Amino acid sequence: MSETSATIRTRKFMTNRLLARKQMVVDVVHPGRATVPKTEIREKIAQMYKTTPDTVFAFGFRTQFGGGKTTGFALVYDTLDFAKKFEPKYRLARHGLYERKRAGRKQRKERKNRLKKVRGTKKAKVGHAKKK
Repeated sequence: MSETSATIRTRKFMTNRLLARKQMVVDVVHPGRATVPKTEIREKIAQMYKTTPDTVFAFGFRTQFGGGKTTGFALVYDTLDFAKKFEPKYRLARHGLYERKRAGRKQRKERKNRLKKVRGTKKAKVGHAKKK
């Protein structure tokens, strides 16, 4: 790693029982060091709150001008099931907990152009790819 370690402090701590999580603002002090990776922040927050890093979601980090201090937000869920239930899909995807299934780019474009050729309720029938 580097010669100086980062200090992580939490403030504006709140326990949110309805969403089964703890939420807080995270201040990271890292003088003489580049911005600390979110994985490292997650591990240290998990240690602080006696949980595993997979239930910690850290996001929205902004480094102050001149460096040395970064502020962001963190959510610590009670269980991974609650995290999967309440977290937005894009944040789950960052952790590798959600995979969005999409057709290929060319298939999407071809489907869009087929739909342009028909009107009304017929779009539902044309939308599915035709068998050759």
